[in-house]
Amino acid sequence: MPVGNGDLAANVWTEPNGDLVLLVSKADAWSELNKPLKLGRIRVRLTPNPFANATDFKQTLRLEDATVEIRSGSNVIRVWADANHPVLRIEGSLGQPSLVSASVELWRTKDHPYDEASPDKGGLFGLGSHSIPLDFEADRVLPAARDRVSWAHFNQASVYPIILKQEHLETLLTKYPDPLLHRCFGAALTGPGLVSDGDLSVKSTAPVRSFHVDLTALTTMQTVSLEAWETQLSALMSKGAGTAARARAGHERWWTDFWNRSWLHIGGSPEADKVSQGYIMQRYMMAISSRGALPAKFNGGLFTVGHDMSGNVESTPANHNPDFRQWGGSYWNQNNRLLYWPLVQTGDFDLLKPWFNLYLNATPLANDRTRLYFNHAGASFIETIDFWGLPNINDFGWDNPKTEVNSQWMRYHIQGTLEVLAEMLDQYDVTEDAVFAKEKIAPFGEAIVTYSDQHWPRDPNGKIRMTPAQSLETYQLDAVNPTPDIAGLKHVLPRLLGLPQSVTAPAQRAAWKKTLDDLPPIPTGKTAKGKIPPLGQGDADGTMVILPAEKYGRTRNSENPESYVAFPYRLYGVGKPELDLARNTFKARLFPQDTCWGQDGPQAAVLGLTDVAQKAAIDEFTAYGNQRFSWFWRTGHDYIPDLDNGGTGMITLQLMLMQTDGKRIQLLPAWPTSWTADFKLHAPYRTTVEGHVENGVVSNLKVMPAARAKDITMVRTDER
Repeated sequence: MPVGNGDLAANVWTEPNGDLVLLVSKADAWSELNKPLKLGRIRVRLTPNPFANATDFKQTLRLEDATVEIRSGSNVIRVWADANHPVLRIEGSLGQPSLVSASVELWRTKDHPYDEASPDKGGLFGLGSHSIPLDFEADRVLPAARDRVSWAHFNQASVYPIILKQEHLETLLTKYPDPLLHRCFGAALTGPGLVSDGDLSVKSTAPVRSFHVDLTALTTMQTVSLEAWETQLSALMSKGAGTAARARAGHERWWTDFWNRSWLHIGGSPEADKVSQGYIMQRYMMAISSRGALPAKFNGGLFTVGHDMSGNVESTPANHNPDFRQWGGSYWNQNNRLLYWPLVQTGDFDLLKPWFNLYLNATPLANDRTRLYFNHAGASFIETIDFWGLPNINDFGWDNPKTEVNSQWMRYHIQGTLEVLAEMLDQYDVTEDAVFAKEKIAPFGEAIVTYSDQHWPRDPNGKIRMTPAQSLETYQLDAVNPTPDIAGLKHVLPRLLGLPQSVTAPAQRAAWKKTLDDLPPIPTGKTAKGKIPPLGQGDADGTMVILPAEKYGRTRNSENPESYVAFPYRLYGVGKPELDLARNTFKARLFPQDTCWGQDGPQAAVLGLTDVAQKAAIDEFTAYGNQRFSWFWRTGHDYIPDLDNGGTGMITLQLMLMQTDGKRIQLLPAWPTSWTADFKLHAPYRTTVEGHVENGVVSNLKVMPAARAKDITMVRTDER
């Protein structure tokens, strides 16, 4: 079962012998080889152990306060990650006295080179198979103090300068400090009445009826030494010292406020109950994963345990590597964005912040990369980036003499930042936060739009001609004027221009207007045998549809780029012109897919296709796989926990229930009459919409502020 505070997290389980085990993660624990690592595994042992083989054993995840509770008779243990401090807390109350020990178990115990035989090689997709003159470094255990044990991973070297030199950006090394070198992350185990028992354990000196174990974690940057890190850890522990009751009260207040921001409870059938449960679980997973320095990763977040792709524990127990994750440490925009889109309607803007900061913090480096590579202004990010914003070296290509990305899957795949910008604009629409718009959205929008304006040539009519380009990963290298890129710009540019003039500059607005005017039209054509045609091969009597690009070749992956006009870019949809064109386009798609990063659910919901959207929501939220904790989802294209299933499901369900367009709020645009709902969602202009749905009718409607009630539109079933 997962617990966390958004930065510090743990997988929690109880073994048959009664031992409590925590596999601990932290969002900023990244190694010298740019790999997210676990902090370690904690084992709490009671002697005698009242939970060993107990017939009345029960382990429960309490979502209301993010606590794992373990019970047997009068024996209770609670595990929780303090919402306000970097501390995992373990509290026990026992019917009979027991000795208590808490130990850290480490598996990174020896330095060893990075090579094909390396036990840590697995999961470093972003580095490829090229040899690297760096070692995987062991964790370091500090000499035990009387009342604690401490350990850390200290990056004494870094792959960062190697990557920048490989990507011909070594001149920027002094301008952008190494984010991996001398990063130090680790933790200490302490507890009232506990004393050290060697370098890796603390224990009680006598049997006790109650106990408290704290794991306090810290990551520092540019650390001088392990000793300096420990000094900062001690200061952190002193600063956070206080009564457990006060910490618990603050923790419970945070979670009460979180659950009161928004809710969506579905009923009406057994499947609806599962959908409702999945929605709540995914929101919980994001709350415990996304308040740290870096966003949650699509391929397992903070909760990987070392599975293989079939969902079985990776390798044999002797070789089990909890740090393994398929697809490595890079951020993949197409996958990761799906975790964050639904957080606007839930009002979880604190959870969105790490996702936005990933790109905002990397924009200056991306601007300089453009200047050095292309001799013009602006910023672009390919689909697969390291957390400082550059292409991962596996895709860029080792010993690549050019500045062009080597991987044909990623070479021109840059439209994802238009989605990030659209998500930022959605947040602004809800919050009307002028500081966020001026300091974040406007500079980021300027960088992304400037790249599109200056990078592409113009056709004889003065229109932007995007070539060489690609349309997602499906149409690679040979696409001209790809639909997702055009749709993305047509979606964000009017919204940038619509920002208050007090938050944008005249030069920015003039440039955005010019780029908007220079965009080519979204390409259209006729179907062939009812499907999106090979270029120029539509049937004379085929149906008119949107095409994936003006020019394109054969398919190489399974996205449907032409339907990006519906989601994520919402140019077409319920209540908008030419809905039939977009619906026909969706119907003609080559690759139906409604789990993982497949977008059938969100796109069908935007287009008011209720049956398709409902099926997708069910499929997304019941992709259970073979995990004991069902909501880790089965691996689709990603890795366990496959958070894309829950993220896409949340988007689908929200868009089925409510869609906004400017001031207009449309309710039930794709909601099945057989499902009930109790909901509270966030809408533009600092609005919340709350109500009950049954038999296709909304009741108990509460709109805040009340003046916004006039902007509510009910979409009748016969209008879909």
